[in-house]
Amino acid sequence: MQVTETLGFQMSLFLFAALLGYALAVRIGQSAVVGSILIGILIGPSALGLITYNDIVRTLAELGAIFLLFTVGLECNFREVYTRRNFLIALSGVIIPFILGYLVTVLFSYGTLQALFVGTALAATSIAITANVLKELGKLSTATAKVIIGAAVIDDILGLILLSITTGVVRSEVSLASIGLRVLAAALFVGATFLFTPLLSRLILRVDRWATRTGHFQVTIIAAMTIAFGYSTLAEAIGLSAIVGAFLAGLSLEPLGIKSYREGAYYYEMLFSAVFFVSLGVLVSLREVTLISWFLPALLIAAFAGKLAGCYLPARMSGMGGRDALIVSTGMIPRGEVAMIVALFGLTSGALGQELYGTILLMALVTTMAVPFLIRKLYRAEGRRHTLF
Repeated sequence: MQVTETLGFQMSLFLFAALLGYALAVRIGQSAVVGSILIGILIGPSALGLITYNDIVRTLAELGAIFLLFTVGLECNFREVYTRRNFLIALSGVIIPFILGYLVTVLFSYGTLQALFVGTALAATSIAITANVLKELGKLSTATAKVIIGAAVIDDILGLILLSITTGVVRSEVSLASIGLRVLAAALFVGATFLFTPLLSRLILRVDRWATRTGHFQVTIIAAMTIAFGYSTLAEAIGLSAIVGAFLAGLSLEPLGIKSYREGAYYYEMLFSAVFFVSLGVLVSLREVTLISWFLPALLIAAFAGKLAGCYLPARMSGMGGRDALIVSTGMIPRGEVAMIVALFGLTSGALGQELYGTILLMALVTTMAVPFLIRKLYRAEGRRHTLF
């Protein structure tokens, strides 16, 4: 094995890239997410080609996403996440972008199978992107942030169910029974999380009392992270995303407010989430994108309009003000790694060609990088309004 292929080298390179990303973000006055992705593009196959999206990178990135969503879960309350309003926002925010993506793809003379993959990619929402921006802005405790996080988690579950239907079409395995089982499994998993929360709380409290008495505070952190990765494993086992499981684990432990595992999780999150955001830039290969095609701008319009319309309308109908509804719908725009994974599966399954694959990646990249800028602007405008009036 060459030195450049070792875990140590790749971790060192990614962390150095993250440092550059943070420095760039400060320089241009943007979120660290934007700076990290730009540096990832620079060191990835799009430019310098110093690193590729291999198994090591994928594992490190997945760790980053798990730690990030676990810490976000620690800031949220179960009853504030799973509400009727959030479900309606998520459902509409999946259906409308899917329909728009499907129609635009068919309009440009692509086949039904390709249109299904594009629609699925547009239906996705990357909860990790918006959650990190909200953390940077100190807005995770706001009412709009809670709606965004709750709707995005439900969106993630619905999007993964939609992906399983699309992949079932590719394999000719889709049926009403398989769809029903996937929906039932997701509902049971979320419900079981809620039911087992008191048991986990008692377990962690007992562990923490023992750790405090003996002076081994790290034991509480180890126990909490065991639960986080256990939930992530269960989520993947039933066809959901690992980060959904990590978020639910954080939700389960949120009421306890134990300082040791909160601080420990935040340190891990700071380290590995930096790798995750750099990896999003590495995952994109701009050399595979054909810019002369009109399909890309049409897809971008559908991507932005689908989430804005799909999430804004139910938010307004549920009683939210116009600016708050706009913040929520904007926070649901980034497709990030979710759309990239959909595109990658479409490519490896033979359903998508290189051109369509690259176009979806660029759509995911543009929506991901635009949202930190837009969210910051909207919250600043909200702050100015409160100051003036």
